[in-house]
Amino acid sequence: MGVISALGNDLPAFLDALTRGVSGIGPLSTVAPDQLRFRSAAEVRGYVPEQSFDAKELAFLDRFAQFALIAAAEAVEQSGIEWTDELREESAIVTGSCIGGRGAEEAGYWELFHHNRTRVHPLTIPLSMCNAGASHIGMRYGIRGPAYTISTACSSSAHAIGQAFWMVRSGAAPMAIAGGSEAPLFLGSLKAWEAMRVISKDTCRPFSAERSGLVLGEGGAMLVLEPMEAALARGARPLAEIVGFGMSSDASHLTQPSDQGAASAMRRAMRDGALAPEEVGYINAHGTATQANDRTETAAIRAVFGKLADGLGVSSTKSMHGHALGAAGALEAVASVLALQHGMLPPTANYTTPDPECDLDVIPNQSRQVQVEACLSSSFAFGGLNAVLAFRSYR
Repeated sequence: MGVISALGNDLPAFLDALTRGVSGIGPLSTVAPDQLRFRSAAEVRGYVPEQSFDAKELAFLDRFAQFALIAAAEAVEQSGIEWTDELREESAIVTGSCIGGRGAEEAGYWELFHHNRTRVHPLTIPLSMCNAGASHIGMRYGIRGPAYTISTACSSSAHAIGQAFWMVRSGAAPMAIAGGSEAPLFLGSLKAWEAMRVISKDTCRPFSAERSGLVLGEGGAMLVLEPMEAALARGARPLAEIVGFGMSSDASHLTQPSDQGAASAMRRAMRDGALAPEEVGYINAHGTATQANDRTETAAIRAVFGKLADGLGVSSTKSMHGHALGAAGALEAVASVLALQHGMLPPTANYTTPDPECDLDVIPNQSRQVQVEACLSSSFAFGGLNAVLAFRSYR
């Protein structure tokens, strides 16, 4: 796996922050403070693009695509994959991004409409296209198999990982690089979210009675997926086993979540992975810290697990790495695998007062050393598009 986020610029830093319950949410630095009603974001800090890419590469890389490449590089290195012509020819790349390089588009529009320029940067289209991350990963490693990008709002990278999992499991691809990246912290995007009135003015407090909304984040995460027997045959040590994927559509409202749709996706992921409810010990929740989501998600978990829900650990790591939109599912998949690998359930940070309508064990503020057999990672997007990944601990 590989990751770059507000919790650090590589996997060890990400794990350390999750274990210590450290939030990466802080003052927003990408726009002037007087331009927005909110002041916080989960930014990737201490990142210098020139340390990872030369000038020629950066000319073709929007920030979101940089994150995709950095996360993929760490994942590929950790995996120890030995590239062959056959592997390059058949492997898959599936990425997720909600807005792609729309920041590059905004820069062009600013020149057109504010400075009255007659042209935009000639690379605006290749910089802004959502599939740029997947394309650059393919070019970096010479991968010529199936490569595409999914855009399903906040479920994008969860859908991407699930689709890649199914491709590898079915034999359609011998290996896949899957995940997502996002860089939404530019003025136009921030103003659009401000207009929805779902952004917290202080911090992200999932499941707390005082929760006041989400906090936007950025970053990227990638996973290398391959059949268990192939990994063991080449001497690799699997981090965990991905066993199930479930999707559903609410078919009810564009922005209001449905407990029935969320519950359906969770049940389908468990059925796909042949997981019994009592085997699941942890859920990395969608947990946006909006009033509607957290209440609805609690109802969905209770509908699926019944009395077993009382013994489940449920946390929202968005309280630490922010809501990275299309990259959120990938960040949370990595957090879920780390939880299984290290026997550490990450906390819901910034938690204050219990909400009777969110009456779950939300692992408040401090991580918990508990070894669980299996877990779910849930992503529920605007448009009512739901994606849930199921993982099992590797022994």
